[in-house]
Amino acid sequence: MGWWERTVVPRIVDAACGQHRLDRWRAAVCADLSGRVLEIGFGSGLNLPHLPAAVSGLDAVEPSDLAWMRSAGRRAAAGAVEIRRIGLDGQRIAGADATYDGVLITFALCTIPDPALAAREARRLVRPGGVVRVLEHGRAPDPGVLTWQRRLEPLQRRVAGGCHLTRDPVALLGGAGLVVDAVEAAYAVPGPGRPLSYLTAVRAHRGTDPPA
Repeated sequence: MGWWERTVVPRIVDAACGQHRLDRWRAAVCADLSGRVLEIGFGSGLNLPHLPAAVSGLDAVEPSDLAWMRSAGRRAAAGAVEIRRIGLDGQRIAGADATYDGVLITFALCTIPDPALAAREARRLVRPGGVVRVLEHGRAPDPGVLTWQRRLEPLQRRVAGGCHLTRDPVALLGGAGLVVDAVEAAYAVPGPGRPLSYLTAVRAHRGTDPPA
């Protein structure tokens, strides 16, 4: 991880993903979490104000030391919720199968080098009956917007630490063997901002494991 990714990208992500227009999306994807939760791509803790009281603890996977440091105030404000940083790589997470009651991923599958691996880790680590909640920006359904996403993606990846504009979170979760229960998608920003702001919120669960 170079100087730009260590010192600049976490600040860009905090500013872009910390916009108040995203609060209602974050609140929605956090609303039905409970028990012990794993968050892949914790960032600077922007989801913490939206965690319901039913969440008893949160294990965080976050590669950026600066983002973790910037989350200190939000972690302190979370009060009684135990928050631990357990790893750096969302593609390989230490933990036994079916450890968590819920898994939360927001604005991370766009950047993780192999998002399919991260989605499979989410499925492995959530217990049967648990919930996986995802909020991502990504591939737009409108051909004209998608064309601009493809044009802008190389620049986006260089500036924003490998962030992609054309990944499909619903397909990634389904490909990992998760059962998608509900999807909400919309542009968060109209007009010229649409290539950067097509949001998808997903609720999924582990489903039944195939027989051995």
